[in-house]
Amino acid sequence: MPTVRLRAAAVLVLGIVLGSAAVGSATAAEYSAPSAHGIAMHGDLKYRPDFGHFDYANPDAPKGGTIVSEASGSFDSFNPFVLRGQPAAGLTLIYDTLTEHAQDEPFTEYGLLAETIEMPEDRSWVAFNLRSEAKWHDGKPLTAEDVVWTFNTLVEKGSPFYRAYYRDVAEVKATSDRRVLFVFQNGLNRELPLILGQLPVLPKHWWEGRDFSAPLLDPPLGSGPYSLDGFEASRSVSYRRVDDYWGKNVPAMRGRWNADTIRYEYFRDRDVATEAFKAGAFDLRAENSSKRWATAFSFPALTAGMVIKEEVRHENVAGMQGFVFNTRRPIFQDRRVREAIGYAFDFEWTNKTLMYDAYTRTDSYFDNSELGSSGLPAGAELALLEPYRDKLPPELFTTPFTVPKTDGAGNPRPNLRAGLKLLREAGWSVKDGMMRNAEGQALSFEILLVTQSGLERIALPFADNLTTLGITAKVQPVDPAQYENRVRDFDFDMIIGTFGQSQSPGNEQRDYWSSAAADAPGSRNLIGVKDPVVDALIDKVIRAPDRAALVAATRALDWVLLWGFYVVPNYHSESYRLIYWNKFGKPAVAPRYGLGYPDSWWVDPEKVAAIEAWRRTGK
Repeated sequence: MPTVRLRAAAVLVLGIVLGSAAVGSATAAEYSAPSAHGIAMHGDLKYRPDFGHFDYANPDAPKGGTIVSEASGSFDSFNPFVLRGQPAAGLTLIYDTLTEHAQDEPFTEYGLLAETIEMPEDRSWVAFNLRSEAKWHDGKPLTAEDVVWTFNTLVEKGSPFYRAYYRDVAEVKATSDRRVLFVFQNGLNRELPLILGQLPVLPKHWWEGRDFSAPLLDPPLGSGPYSLDGFEASRSVSYRRVDDYWGKNVPAMRGRWNADTIRYEYFRDRDVATEAFKAGAFDLRAENSSKRWATAFSFPALTAGMVIKEEVRHENVAGMQGFVFNTRRPIFQDRRVREAIGYAFDFEWTNKTLMYDAYTRTDSYFDNSELGSSGLPAGAELALLEPYRDKLPPELFTTPFTVPKTDGAGNPRPNLRAGLKLLREAGWSVKDGMMRNAEGQALSFEILLVTQSGLERIALPFADNLTTLGITAKVQPVDPAQYENRVRDFDFDMIIGTFGQSQSPGNEQRDYWSSAAADAPGSRNLIGVKDPVVDALIDKVIRAPDRAALVAATRALDWVLLWGFYVVPNYHSESYRLIYWNKFGKPAVAPRYGLGYPDSWWVDPEKVAAIEAWRRTGK
């Protein structure tokens, strides 16, 4: 599950009949089920049908003010659904989805555009009954036909992600103006009803005559809480709260999206953006650089209490960040070579010397959660892996996976010796000071980075250690647009990449690791994984009937990925590092699996006045 949206307040209705129309080979009456106000992936819904708002939202929050956020790079399109163009930040503010995600539950959806949701026990189909009051910003009603058109258009013309994500949908049909039915290939993809709820619905009538596959230069029409207010090409984009937003009293939205204006200011350089933040150019920075966090924010506004600096613990799955091998490159197709290269990353020295001991080493694709593997497979996990024993590394069943460790002194000779041994086993040896294979080919590659990302200081010591092994690794920063295009086309040897995860992994795993996604430009299978065992375990994750089965399948997948040595794991933080101007009010309850910014925060006029007075007088 990547992103989400939902709502509540519904009446339990049984046995809804679709009239005499037929869908596929089934009669309409077969697509009838009890309706509900939400769907939980596993277990029960937290919020009852009559709930008034999410616990982490304040229904009495004042409306008004401006929130300014930071964005990186540039933009040249208002179409975030296709590969072409660089989409502007914040475009999701324009669109509503069928459902809204509850940030205090692992994976639960409540109705937004959908007033009620019908779904049989076997989850072989789902129907969304749209609210009669739902409308586009031009006043026209939002209909089931818009939903059908959106789905088909995203699958046919959108990013390859959508084709993988919705692969198990056999048919979508508007059975009335307000009811849309999705029928599935089988009933084994339990997540599919929830992720269809995340579908951003687009206006069919507005897109007629426009090329959906091209970058969009016109301000798009939506139905969401904000509309595009203005922009300066590649520099800023602004959204205005819709005063008569149709969904403002939907329980899942009540008390949220309180600012009158949300604006994104673009910066190509994070260090320049840091100075801009201190000058008040934008409101909040979630700082990902331990060096900046430790050294860059001692300034008068912080001392005066006009800026707040805090670390907030979270329960989010850490996912994986690491040096990502592009296994489409012949030099990286031997698992032993990938493992050997991993021995050159000295995390302990890096963390102590460069990152102020701010991070934890990552050793799972699902770190900081029960979903991550540890020790040896046993019980349900072993049962899932046992049928593939002859296709998997034998160490997976005999040796707990660990990442290489050092003493932090900056001289990882024992690790480099272990790496050298593996390279020799793989047929490589040092000749003329270079690591070469039997054909004389040098082990040389490029580490592609984004200019001014701050990651050079992590990559360069890694490259230096590789030099000791006779391996040439050139650290190559490029501008954000070039980087995105090259990664999209898999035109790289190695990058520092991330694979974000949620509390409820599902269909997105296909886009990350499946054989089908490996050759699809724009997919998130950056590694190029093509492994039938991985494909089979992805299906087990997607088809897990309950939480216990999901955890077992995810752990099994984790072990296989780890022992494939597809990345050199980096590190993660188990808290948000936030620095922000003290202009906000926040609900008393924070979401368990999110930050709540900017959707549940609000601008406090008295705090804004205090900041303005301090800027004038210095006190």
